[in-house]
Amino acid sequence: MSTTIARPETVEHGWYVIDAADQTVGRLSTRIATVLRGKHKTDFTSHVDCGDYVIVINVEKVVFSGRKLDQKEYYRYTGRPGGLGRRTARQVLDEDPERVLRQAVKGMLPKNRLSRQVIGKLKLYVGGEHPHAAQQPQPFPDHI
Repeated sequence: MSTTIARPETVEHGWYVIDAADQTVGRLSTRIATVLRGKHKTDFTSHVDCGDYVIVINVEKVVFSGRKLDQKEYYRYTGRPGGLGRRTARQVLDEDPERVLRQAVKGMLPKNRLSRQVIGKLKLYVGGEHPHAAQQPQPFPDHI
Protein backbone atom coordinates (compact mmCIF):
# COMPACT_ATOMS: atom_id res chain seq x y z
CA MET A 1 0.00 0.00 0.00
CA SER A 2 1.18 3.50 -0.72
CA THR A 3 0.53 6.65 1.23
CA THR A 4 -1.20 9.48 -0.59
CA ILE A 5 0.42 12.86 -0.03
CA ALA A 6 -1.48 15.94 -1.12
CA ARG A 7 0.31 18.46 -3.31
CA PRO A 8 -0.55 22.18 -3.15
CA GLU A 9 -1.32 22.31 -6.88
CA THR A 10 -3.79 19.40 -6.74
CA VAL A 11 -5.77 20.42 -3.66
CA GLU A 12 -9.31 21.65 -4.27
CA HIS A 13 -10.68 24.09 -1.70
CA GLY A 14 -14.42 23.98 -1.06
CA TRP A 15 -16.60 26.64 0.57
CA TYR A 16 -18.89 26.02 3.55
CA VAL A 17 -21.32 28.35 5.28
CA ILE A 18 -22.46 27.92 8.86
CA ASP A 19 -25.00 29.78 10.97
CA ALA A 20 -23.50 30.41 14.41
CA ALA A 21 -26.79 31.41 16.05
CA ASP A 22 -27.27 29.65 19.42
CA GLN A 23 -24.14 27.51 19.06
CA THR A 24 -21.53 27.11 21.79
CA VAL A 25 -18.25 28.88 21.01
CA GLY A 26 -15.90 26.02 21.88
CA ARG A 27 -17.78 23.26 20.09
CA LEU A 28 -18.28 25.40 17.01
CA SER A 29 -14.61 26.44 16.85
CA THR A 30 -13.32 22.87 17.00
CA ARG A 31 -15.47 21.95 13.99
CA ILE A 32 -14.34 25.06 12.12
CA ALA A 33 -10.66 24.41 12.90
CA THR A 34 -10.99 20.84 11.61
CA VAL A 35 -12.39 22.00 8.27
CA LEU A 36 -9.91 24.89 7.91
CA ARG A 37 -6.97 22.50 8.30
CA GLY A 38 -8.49 19.84 6.06
CA LYS A 39 -8.52 17.05 8.62
CA HIS A 40 -11.96 15.98 7.42
CA LYS A 41 -10.51 14.93 4.05
CA THR A 42 -9.05 11.51 3.32
CA ASP A 43 -5.90 12.98 1.74
CA PHE A 44 -5.00 15.21 4.71
CA THR A 45 -1.33 16.16 4.76
CA SER A 46 -0.10 18.14 7.73
CA HIS A 47 2.41 20.32 5.88
CA VAL A 48 0.06 21.28 2.99
CA ASP A 49 -2.90 23.65 3.15
CA CYS A 50 -5.64 21.22 2.07
CA GLY A 51 -8.49 22.75 4.07
CA ASP A 52 -11.64 24.50 2.94
CA TYR A 53 -12.97 28.04 3.31
CA VAL A 54 -15.51 28.58 6.09
CA ILE A 55 -18.06 31.42 6.14
CA VAL A 56 -19.68 32.05 9.52
CA ILE A 57 -22.79 34.22 9.71
CA ASN A 58 -24.62 35.54 12.81
CA VAL A 59 -21.39 35.61 14.81
CA GLU A 60 -22.95 37.94 17.37
CA LYS A 61 -25.43 35.21 18.42
CA VAL A 62 -22.94 32.63 19.71
CA VAL A 63 -23.39 31.44 23.29
CA PHE A 64 -21.04 30.47 26.09
CA SER A 65 -21.73 27.56 28.41
CA GLY A 66 -21.95 28.05 32.14
CA ARG A 67 -20.94 31.45 33.54
CA LYS A 68 -18.15 32.04 31.01
CA LEU A 69 -19.89 35.11 29.59
CA ASP A 70 -19.01 37.02 32.77
CA GLN A 71 -15.98 35.09 34.01
CA LYS A 72 -13.88 34.54 30.87
CA GLU A 73 -11.47 37.38 30.19
CA TYR A 74 -9.78 38.49 27.00
CA TYR A 75 -6.41 40.26 27.27
CA ARG A 76 -4.78 42.84 25.03
CA TYR A 77 -1.35 44.30 25.66
CA THR A 78 -0.22 47.53 24.03
CA GLY A 79 3.46 46.90 24.68
CA ARG A 80 3.79 49.84 27.05
CA PRO A 81 4.01 49.80 30.85
CA GLY A 82 0.55 49.55 32.34
CA GLY A 83 -0.90 48.74 28.93
CA LEU A 84 -2.60 45.46 29.79
CA GLY A 85 -6.29 45.64 28.95
CA ARG A 86 -8.77 43.08 30.28
CA ARG A 87 -12.34 42.64 29.09
CA THR A 88 -14.96 40.03 29.88
CA ALA A 89 -16.46 37.88 27.15
CA ARG A 90 -19.70 39.85 27.39
CA GLN A 91 -17.89 43.15 26.71
CA VAL A 92 -15.93 41.73 23.78
CA LEU A 93 -19.07 40.15 22.30
CA ASP A 94 -20.80 43.53 22.41
CA GLU A 95 -17.87 45.49 20.93
CA ASP A 96 -16.31 43.06 18.43
CA PRO A 97 -18.18 39.73 18.16
CA GLU A 98 -15.91 38.48 15.37
CA ARG A 99 -12.91 38.59 17.70
CA VAL A 100 -14.42 35.99 20.04
CA LEU A 101 -14.76 33.30 17.41
CA ARG A 102 -11.57 34.20 15.51
CA GLN A 103 -9.49 33.97 18.69
CA ALA A 104 -11.12 30.65 19.68
CA VAL A 105 -10.40 29.08 16.27
CA LYS A 106 -6.90 30.54 16.10
CA GLY A 107 -6.06 28.99 19.48
CA MET A 108 -7.01 25.56 18.12
CA LEU A 109 -4.65 25.75 15.16
CA PRO A 110 -0.94 24.85 15.35
CA LYS A 111 1.41 27.75 15.96
CA ASN A 112 3.32 27.91 12.67
CA ARG A 113 3.39 29.72 9.31
CA LEU A 114 0.82 27.42 7.77
CA SER A 115 -1.76 28.26 10.43
CA ARG A 116 -1.41 31.96 9.63
CA GLN A 117 -2.33 31.09 6.07
CA VAL A 118 -5.18 28.81 7.20
CA ILE A 119 -6.82 31.40 9.48
CA GLY A 120 -7.16 33.66 6.43
CA LYS A 121 -9.70 31.21 5.02
CA LEU A 122 -12.09 31.96 7.90
CA LYS A 123 -14.67 34.59 6.95
CA LEU A 124 -16.76 35.98 9.84
CA TYR A 125 -19.84 38.19 9.42
CA VAL A 126 -22.23 39.87 11.83
CA GLY A 127 -25.77 39.33 10.59
CA GLY A 128 -27.20 36.79 8.19
CA GLU A 129 -25.68 38.06 4.93
CA HIS A 130 -22.30 37.38 3.33
CA PRO A 131 -20.76 38.55 0.02
CA HIS A 132 -19.55 35.10 -1.09
CA ALA A 133 -22.54 33.91 -3.12
CA ALA A 134 -20.36 33.60 -6.24
CA GLN A 135 -18.34 30.82 -4.59
CA GLN A 136 -21.54 28.75 -4.11
CA PRO A 137 -20.89 27.72 -0.49
CA GLN A 138 -22.38 24.44 0.72
CA PRO A 139 -24.15 24.04 4.09
CA PHE A 140 -21.78 23.05 6.86
CA PRO A 141 -21.92 19.24 7.36
CA ASP A 142 -23.16 17.96 10.73
CA HIS A 143 -20.83 14.95 10.86
CA ILE A 144 -17.68 17.06 11.18
